[in-house]
Amino acid sequence: MSVPAYNTVAWFQVGTDAPEDARRFYGDMFGWRFASDPGSEGYDLVSYEGADAPSGGIAHVPDASANHAVFFVLVEDVDAACAEAEKCGGKVAVPGTTTPDGLRFAHLADPSGNRFAVFTPPAA
Repeated sequence: MSVPAYNTVAWFQVGTDAPEDARRFYGDMFGWRFASDPGSEGYDLVSYEGADAPSGGIAHVPDASANHAVFFVLVEDVDAACAEAEKCGGKVAVPGTTTPDGLRFAHLADPSGNRFAVFTPPAA
């Protein structure tokens, strides 16, 4: 399995208040497969045909106001990426956060307000 390079889009997330509809839609349209994430309640992992590992997720959100689609860029240092985003005219929308399994992420906004996220995986 190849490891994505830093500063590349390496994950995506679709947040929806209708996860069953999202699984049906994306499964029918693209053949994506879904499995509950054993480390997170209310999160489905998305896998592609022939893929060694999941490439994205479907987050179950409480209502339509929280629906979203966002891409995640793999970075070496989430906090440094947050500082760089602000230096380049962007904003930190959700500060660096570490999940119980060690994954670290932050949500950023570009100067036009488009949201995206950065992350580092848990230490191996």
